[in-house]
Amino acid sequence: MCGRFTLTIPDPETLAQAFMLPGMPPDLPPRFNIAPTQPVLAVVRDGDSGDNELKVMRWGLIPSWSKDATIASRLINARSETLAEKPTFRTAFARRRCLIVADGFYEWQKQASGPKVPMYITLADHDVFGFAGLWEHWTEPDSGEAITTCTIITGPPNELIAPIHNRMPVILPREAHDTWLDPDNNDTSALQSLLRPYPADAMTAYPVSRRVNTATHDSPDLIERVE
Repeated sequence: MCGRFTLTIPDPETLAQAFMLPGMPPDLPPRFNIAPTQPVLAVVRDGDSGDNELKVMRWGLIPSWSKDATIASRLINARSETLAEKPTFRTAFARRRCLIVADGFYEWQKQASGPKVPMYITLADHDVFGFAGLWEHWTEPDSGEAITTCTIITGPPNELIAPIHNRMPVILPREAHDTWLDPDNNDTSALQSLLRPYPADAMTAYPVSRRVNTATHDSPDLIERVE
């Protein structure tokens, strides 16, 4: 699964280049402990202009048919293997795909004894990347407030992640961004083929402080290596 991630280098120029944005996004604060139900940045493709757009979404999918928002905490992740089958994700997989912007994520590794150890995982070059994601519009029945929510797709782990956790978020290489974001592409078989484990030799992982366990902690020391 993926329950926490980071965006510590939200440099506008870096984001514009990485996600082929037509304009510069605003300056954004670094975030070291992004948790479910918080706002996240996601890239979508505008069907009219054909341009990529950077949008703010709430992490935790609320399907359009849901009666309330409580389901969001259970839908922070979607399993890659069953996207085309599950009614909760099937329509979004065909029509509403996104890239959730990050530069690292955390997983907790079981130990022979004692508490799990949080591990921070990034690309080896520490560049920004996009998690494969799905998004939905939902309207709060009482207030009429429109909310855009998203979920991160997970799949089998690569060789680096396997000793840490039995799932990992799907990171899409940049050459797959265009195919994934194309709103006219509803070839679910071809889309499914993109959801592969990111190459282990292009990633790195190391232990970090248990302070990351508390979602209110959000500071640079959370991503520092500890022994």
